[in-house]
Amino acid sequence: MTSKPIYGLMAEFDNPSALVSAARSARNAGYRKLDAYTPYPVEELHEALNLHKNKLPLLVLIGGVFGCLAGYGLEYWTSAVAYPLNIGGRPFHSILSFIPVAFETTILAAAVTAVLGMLALNGLPMPYHPVFNVERFALASRNRFFLCIEAADPKFDRERTAKFLEELGPREVSEVAE
Repeated sequence: MTSKPIYGLMAEFDNPSALVSAARSARNAGYRKLDAYTPYPVEELHEALNLHKNKLPLLVLIGGVFGCLAGYGLEYWTSAVAYPLNIGGRPFHSILSFIPVAFETTILAAAVTAVLGMLALNGLPMPYHPVFNVERFALASRNRFFLCIEAADPKFDRERTAKFLEELGPREVSEVAE
């Protein structure tokens, strides 16, 4: 008889320091696919989980550069190529007069890229996540702290991982169903 697939195992802790300590222990034990859930931001947790830098700043830079080039290119094409009107002896290609529009399109494209990139990198919108299947997970928005080790982790073994989490001193260890 085969056991049903699970998303992972989740340990519940009473305070943030216990969660941070458990996350460090899990990283030191070799677990790599783990996540933590807290009712408020916990600074030390970022280091304990060893979260890598994301690609959002690079995406925003690329979006901003694209916006700048697009705005400047549009002005150049309009003034010097498509409709070259000589009014008052002004040059067709006037760099200084093109700066405000290029600046504004830079900001617009960078902001749109930041929002869309954040949504895409976070996998949003996500109306369902397997951790919602754990009954006590509702306490994550109140006063409990959770550490979840995913079954996709190369070191994950249901019994050994459950025993490892129990040794960390949690309030409870739960299986997270798919």
